Amino acid sequence: MSWSEIKATPTIELQGLLKAFDNYSSYHAFDGYSSKEVDTMAKDKPEVRTNYAKSQRMKNKYDLILGREKKVLSLRELL
Repeated sequence: MSWSEIKATPTIELQGLLKAFDNYSSYHAFDGYSSKEVDTMAKDKPEVRTNYAKSQRMKNKYDLILGREKKVLSLRELL
């Protein structure tokens, strides 16, 4: 986007683009890493584990919405 296009775009649309980019970055932040690799990285930087958990929650949420994964019901929910 050029500077003039950015200035002409409504603020709410720019905020939506930033939120979408944040979601995309969080969703794909750990693509290609296994949980063991994340554990190794978390030894040096504990915040990695928090970011990984956020990424996994987001992936599970969108997989459930898209029907890729079915929600696992507990015994209480079944009764």
